[in-house]
Amino acid sequence: MRRPLIGISAYVEPADWAVWRGVRAVLVPEAYVRAVTAAGGRAVVLPPDDWDADVLAVLDGLLLAGGADVGPGRYGQQPHPRTEDRPDRDVGELTLLTAALATDMPVLGVCRGMQLLAVAYGGTLHQHLPDVLGSEAHRPAPGVYGTHPVRFAPGSLAARTMVGVQQVNSYHHQAVATPGRLAVTGWASDGVIEAVEDPGRPFVLGVQWHPENESDPRPITALVRAAGRSGPSVGDRDEGVRVTGSMAM
Repeated sequence: MRRPLIGISAYVEPADWAVWRGVRAVLVPEAYVRAVTAAGGRAVVLPPDDWDADVLAVLDGLLLAGGADVGPGRYGQQPHPRTEDRPDRDVGELTLLTAALATDMPVLGVCRGMQLLAVAYGGTLHQHLPDVLGSEAHRPAPGVYGTHPVRFAPGSLAARTMVGVQQVNSYHHQAVATPGRLAVTGWASDGVIEAVEDPGRPFVLGVQWHPENESDPRPITALVRAAGRSGPSVGDRDEGVRVTGSMAM
């Protein structure tokens, strides 16, 4: 049997390598790829693309990666001075997410990806968490991860995935304020939402931390396993993936 194919949403950012400086590049941290591979999957990097979601016809799971902020206009707010959005990622990832949900494809949202899930389900975000908490506890310094305690709702997908885990890493300045139609199933000790899920679907999970940078990346492992169990044939998916435009649920 072939490995489950997991699409990972990618960034378009200026990058430096060899003699090149400031070249716009499609990229994603290798940690995501390593975690998918270690779980028995094959990673497929997906650049922002809002033409259609046809690529899902050959994928078994979707991982919405972390990165810059979700555009606040998508949840009815004006931009905060500290918000840095990426409209190309928003529209491209929402196109994929719409189609993935239409076929019950397993979906995992990581950090920004969890926030995008919440917005797609009708939720809202805190645009700058220090305004709410009065501290930078969830992003202690540029490029430096923090850690904090976490708890999960008993019986939830998050709890089943994270059995025995009491602490996770942290690097974000935004957070889910209201989850829309998602269920909140994980919290930090200060009340910040750490996990959301759709109990009505086989595997739709969002986590606020970065499991790809944990020694035991359980949410990514769970995604790959769910993709391996649930992947229908390409023909079964073809009708569900031809979705264009942004999310409309």
